[in-house]
Amino acid sequence: MESRRGPLKSAVPSNIVSPVRRCSRTACGRPAVATLTYVYADSTAVLGPLATYAEPHCYDLCSEHSARLTAPRGWEVVRLAIDTGPARPTSDDLEALANAVREAARPQQRPAASGGGGTDPIEVARRGHLRVLRSPEP
Repeated sequence: MESRRGPLKSAVPSNIVSPVRRCSRTACGRPAVATLTYVYADSTAVLGPLATYAEPHCYDLCSEHSARLTAPRGWEVVRLAIDTGPARPTSDDLEALANAVREAARPQQRPAASGGGGTDPIEVARRGHLRVLRSPEP
């Protein structure tokens, strides 16, 4: 795009996208460590650990801005414990992941047809993680 003065330049290069979430405060480029959420009905500001993903109505703050946070007069600030260390998977997370991989790799066994007419649906097709099931005929 061009203007009368020449090509327009972006303040942030569009080909560089940081995987690290940054502080929402203007002109602050530090990594975010906490998420601020307002509960307007209770006049409360809740400052807690960094949310799993960025929400449109929440604000990510760096350690400095989260420490200096103040709320308007009459509002209460609730500060939840914030772990500023790098997030690492726990043994429970790794075990759950390993169990999910084992379950996905396990071959699907279809029960043998019984004389009583089974009530389990029959898988007739699969596309990715979706299955098409047909009810067994009586």
